[in-house]
Amino acid sequence: MAELEISADEAKELLKMDKVSTAEDPVELPDLGGRADMPFASTDSREEFCISFTRSSIMLEKRNHHLRGRKVIGLARLDLDGPGHRNPDGEEIGPRHLHVYREGYGLKYAIEVPQGLFRNLDDPLVTLEDFFRYCHVVTPPKIKKSLFTQ
Repeated sequence: MAELEISADEAKELLKMDKVSTAEDPVELPDLGGRADMPFASTDSREEFCISFTRSSIMLEKRNHHLRGRKVIGLARLDLDGPGHRNPDGEEIGPRHLHVYREGYGLKYAIEVPQGLFRNLDDPLVTLEDFFRYCHVVTPPKIKKSLFTQ
């Protein structure tokens, strides 16, 4: 599948757009080895978004949070405690990193997670709340905790 391209300005606009949950039922966060997709819309309902929360089944601490605009365009992804990342220019990034859409590259570039952006990366629920805030979610879905969710 070919990657969809949008301009950097359009990506920034989509990221900063206020988002409201469109989930009718509480979202159950996955135990180990699962994924929860949470639907969102812009406050004017013109744009659709999806935030995915994924947990690894082997590396218990490994998680990622992924925001897609128009349901398929990756705008931001927070990767935690998996392998490090190598950017297209060869720069090595540690196992806790943030991808933000870059024109011509999509989410192929990552940066170290900026200090103060997330309160506690070791707590999945707090991190999800902070990722919602980073993605300008003004109305989050109801969250149903699972056995391994703190």
